[in-house]
Parts: sequence; structure tokens; C-alpha cells
Amino acid sequence: MDADHVDRIVEQWAAERPDVDASPMQIFGRLSRITDHLEAELLRVFRRFGLGEGEFDILAALRRGGEPYACAPGELARHTMVTTGAVTKRVDRLVASGLVSRSASDGDGRGRVVSLTAEGRRVIDEAVVAHAANEQRLLASLTPAQRRALESLLREWGSALGV
Repeated sequence: MDADHVDRIVEQWAAERPDVDASPMQIFGRLSRITDHLEAELLRVFRRFGLGEGEFDILAALRRGGEPYACAPGELARHTMVTTGAVTKRVDRLVASGLVSRSASDGDGRGRVVSLTAEGRRVIDEAVVAHAANEQRLLASLTPAQRRALESLLREWGSALGV
């Protein structure tokens, strides 16, 4: 394989600071570059549906939760791994666009429930199909065995890091 941008950076560090083991940059540099590329490619699809990544995450969490496609903001925060403040901002944008509604909780008048609207369900159902196809496209250069190996490595590493 040809040397890439990350290889050149590691080579430069080796020449300038041979006392520093820059080999982890082979992984972190590539992960960073791949992440930036993937985020842009995913966002391109979300934007076709008038969504950002955060709005997609909220709609997806509500939809995959099943009937009645509703939950409390705190639960949404746990399902999307963001703060309740971030959920509030995302929900505000989705309410304004008519994709979710916010109502009082039946069990606690002070609590709130976020629910998919019919339009929100239509949008996420279409968006998730396009999203899954996009992810398949982005993984197409890997064989099934490579994908399974990558999944396993990422799972193990994430577990070791506690994420």
C-alpha cells in the first residue's frame, strides 16, 4: 500500500523526535480522518430530510422504541448519549418543524413527554432507509470478514475504554 498523509506525519516525527513513539498516530490519525469523512457523508443524507445528526438521533430513538413512539426527555438523553440540555435544543427544533410534539406526562403533570408526529414518523421511516443504504455504501470496500473483524475490535476497544 502507498504511504498516506498519516504515514508522512509519523515519519516526520520519527526523524525529528526518534525518542517519541509516534506509532499510535497511525491509528488515531486515521480514525480522525475517517471520522471527519464519515460525519460529512452521514450529514449529507440527513440534510436531504431537513435534519441534522442530532435531530435524526432523536427521531430514530423515538421510532425504534416502538409504539407509542414517545418518551421523556431524560430517557431520550440516555438513548442518544447527550445531555438533557442538548435534547431540549434538538426537541425544540423538531417541535418547530412539526416532527415531534411535547406534552404533559400522564403520570406526572410536571413531567414532559416527547412524541413523534405522523409527519415525524414518515420522515424518520424514509430517512432511516436512506441512512442504512448510505452506511452500506460507506462499508462496501470491506469484505464481510473484515467488517466482522472491525466490529469485534471496536467492541473490545470500546469495552476496555468504558464507552
